[in-house]
Amino acid sequence: VNDHQNPLFCGSVAACPSNLIELQYLDIWDVDMMRRPEELNKKQHHTELFNSDYLIVRRGQEFQVKITFNRPYNPATDKFAVEFVIGSSPQFSKGTYIPVFTAKERPSPWEGRVTDTADNTVTMGITPVADCIVGKYQMFVAVVTPVGIRRTRRDNSRDLYILFNPWVSADAVFLDDEKERQECVMTEMGIIYHGAYDDVAERDWNYGQFNYGVLDACLYIMDRSDMPIINRGDPIRVTRKASAMLNSRDDEGVLVGNWSGDYTYGVAPTSWTGSTDILLSYANSKMPVCYAQCWVYAAVFNTFLRCLGIPSRVVTNFYSAHDNDGNLKTDIILDENGRVDRGRTRDSIWNYHCWNECYMSRPDLPTGFGGWQIVDATPQETSDGMYRCGPASVKAIKHGQICFPFDAAFVFAEVNSDVVFYSRNKDGTMEPVKVNRTHIGRMVVTKTPGDVTRRDITDQYKFPEGSTEERTILEKAEEYGCQREKSNPPVADVDLVLPTLEISRGDDFELSLEFINRSTQHRTVEAYISGSVAYYTGVTSYEFLFRNPTESMMVEFKNYVKHLVEQANLHFIATGKVKETGQIVTTMKVITLHNPKLTVTVSDGGKVNEEMTATVEFTNPFTFSLEGVYIRMEGPGIMLPKSKYYSLIPGSSSLTWTEFFTPQRAGRSRVIASLDCSAVRQVYGQASVTIEP
Repeated sequence: VNDHQNPLFCGSVAACPSNLIELQYLDIWDVDMMRRPEELNKKQHHTELFNSDYLIVRRGQEFQVKITFNRPYNPATDKFAVEFVIGSSPQFSKGTYIPVFTAKERPSPWEGRVTDTADNTVTMGITPVADCIVGKYQMFVAVVTPVGIRRTRRDNSRDLYILFNPWVSADAVFLDDEKERQECVMTEMGIIYHGAYDDVAERDWNYGQFNYGVLDACLYIMDRSDMPIINRGDPIRVTRKASAMLNSRDDEGVLVGNWSGDYTYGVAPTSWTGSTDILLSYANSKMPVCYAQCWVYAAVFNTFLRCLGIPSRVVTNFYSAHDNDGNLKTDIILDENGRVDRGRTRDSIWNYHCWNECYMSRPDLPTGFGGWQIVDATPQETSDGMYRCGPASVKAIKHGQICFPFDAAFVFAEVNSDVVFYSRNKDGTMEPVKVNRTHIGRMVVTKTPGDVTRRDITDQYKFPEGSTEERTILEKAEEYGCQREKSNPPVADVDLVLPTLEISRGDDFELSLEFINRSTQHRTVEAYISGSVAYYTGVTSYEFLFRNPTESMMVEFKNYVKHLVEQANLHFIATGKVKETGQIVTTMKVITLHNPKLTVTVSDGGKVNEEMTATVEFTNPFTFSLEGVYIRMEGPGIMLPKSKYYSLIPGSSSLTWTEFFTPQRAGRSRVIASLDCSAVRQVYGQASVTIEP
């Protein structure tokens, strides 16, 4: 077979003389891609769950195709090749045209061998190299004849997808832990953590990486990014490019961010239950999808990564710093009375922030910094001119190596900043009065592999607070230019403590502020307590309480209900001045209001291809009506996304919505549902279901 730059240089079968058949030269009658889910290829390559008629395999691992000729194949005299083509202008030199030969004297970029012959059929085993381009290939079979090359016509059914392969040690994404692989590549059902570090809430998510059309949508994202085909085998480049493409800032990427509370022209971020609708909408409309916040970006990015075969997980960092100065300080400015100066406090502390970790080797870094890498599609800051973040080595973050690419310094600050309270004097001078070195990055969690519990991975990001190692790491980070707060204001001998409370939306509650005098002398504290409704990003929308505290104060629902934003966080900051010493005392507390729940029930006795029902029930617990209500429901492998609109749910009234569905796959799954309207967001429910074969 000719090593031509373009594999399509020769005429098709029909262009060759008809008398070839009479001369009994080898002729191609049929090509079987062995692409059905129950056949060997998809089972061995862990791709049988993909809802696709095409062959989907993983690189670095052999797959089989059956070629039927017009007569038995004679290896001594017959010469044929299987050719693979990717991209619009395939070239042998760029690895976008790959001829695979059976004869040992003709070396192939990919290994090929005849594994079986039976009558006129040859079974050929083909092993793509472990660093080949990931994407959709066309396949041709070509035979050498005395009058030229006979090649199969273009046939869509012979296209195949080649993905990353975490099961093969030669692949850069190799993950040598079967339980982690099952979770971070094969699991479709996710749990994303939110709320507050001392009151963690869960959000179920259907990643749906095997759903029909999702793989094509993920490849379209790379096409849309104008990423050169030849870079698409490198997980470092793929994840960095995708980090930019998952948000719509500066590149018309997948998701439009919106933290305003007004979602009139799209879907509220809290309403989504999975990635399928988002990715299919983007691929079909070619337009960014509205709207997302951090967990939506992380969830859809997770689908992209798992779909292509890169092990990945969604991670939540509680009390995540986003400081505008690029230093290791989150500055909170107090006026001379000890009240937070909202106008001058520009840095924000997100109650939580979600990003992704993906698993890969890092040949561009010193040995030991491969493994889990942080990537973040939430558009916070630009990196090399685009809104993206990562991949940044988790080990590099832990060891203060923030000079390593990509964006390690930014992530380091998210988990390691100090919270510095400054007192602003009347003359405009600022004086640090308290430094809290343990507030930021309080806890980092992800889902436990193979379970529905959460796993604390804080120790993978940082050494224990106050340890010798931690101090050494922070000093190292300073060497690379990260500025820390050097001053060490004396610790006040009075502590303020706000209680941890679990409050449901609609409740009045009692808030007590405890003063603890750790000195041996009498202390007088002039204190203020401020209560604000705030977004989970720490941005305040409305201050509903500011007063001198008494031993306990009633906080009434009616005082803040009109100002609630989604995720319903109440931020309390108590500050005060010790009269005898002049020291400033402060404490902060986030209280997440618990929302009502949906009840989800599924009919008994589920079997593959037998119709079932899922029912969502909800009672409006409020005295006021809920308007413009959307309910969504879906389940991995059993139910595609469905939605229903209710214009009005009167106060104290109930609704019931039942949907039929036909499960396509046996095993354990869940039906998840969300209810969303402007008055109450992130109302969720779920039901486990077992489907028999």
